[in-house]
Amino acid sequence: MAGTIKRTFGPLLLTSTVTTSVYNNTSALIYDVIKQINVANVTGGAITFTLYIGTSATDTTTGKQLFQSVSVPANTTSPFYFAGLKLTSTDWIVGGASALNSLTITAMGEQYVV
Repeated sequence: MAGTIKRTFGPLLLTSTVTTSVYNNTSALIYDVIKQINVANVTGGAITFTLYIGTSATDTTTGKQLFQSVSVPANTTSPFYFAGLKLTSTDWIVGGASALNSLTITAMGEQYVV
């Protein structure tokens, strides 16, 4: 079964609150496989970000970090690649940056119908 290549989420400006909702697919009939996440720093200084994969829009439980305080250099885009990160309707990605309105996040992957 072939998936449909798509932009899974973003571009989205991360806030300085780590419970910023980045992704949630509400349909139990669809799942996404993320292949790449790009994080662009639009400022003149290094900024860090943290992302969690949880079960709600506020799930920032220790042990659920996808990225923890990863630094993105000034005026650059950092790509992060996955062999395939499967996300279903029960998964949320939430996170935030160390500074408000500094990092833009975008993800690409494939979407499948169950």
